[in-house]
Amino acid sequence: MALFNIRVYGILKDDNNNVLLSDEYIYGNYFTKFPGGGLEFGEGTRECLIREFKEETGLDIIVGKHIYTTDFFQISAFNNKDQIISIYYYVHASNLSALKTSATPFNFKDEQLIDKKGEVESFRFIELNKLTTNDVTLPIDKVVVEIIKQAI
Repeated sequence: MALFNIRVYGILKDDNNNVLLSDEYIYGNYFTKFPGGGLEFGEGTRECLIREFKEETGLDIIVGKHIYTTDFFQISAFNNKDQIISIYYYVHASNLSALKTSATPFNFKDEQLIDKKGEVESFRFIELNKLTTNDVTLPIDKVVVEIIKQAI
């Protein structure tokens, strides 16, 4: 049976207009995306984003303005029976210094990549004016890159 998979993502900019990206190794594949994740039953989209950011980054965020909700059909990259609906918001965090980031994409240790069914992530900032659709993997994220670039 086909299902809807609702995802919620945050666009976090620092004081220097850099945008946070998440480099992830999932099921043997590499992805670069915006931080966020799956909506759980009983959650609102903003609650989901607050929880996901805390789980992934350790950051406490404030969810701001809605940016975009998927308006085209997108099959899941992980399950070809799921249709993805993604919702994007701007988010703000006051404790960015607590976040461990790297300038190097996919900055993983070899031992983290041994388990092909495992998941690993690292975070990095990229200058918004240098961000392109080639910097993210997922099709819906590419649309959002264009939207946030137009808003500069």
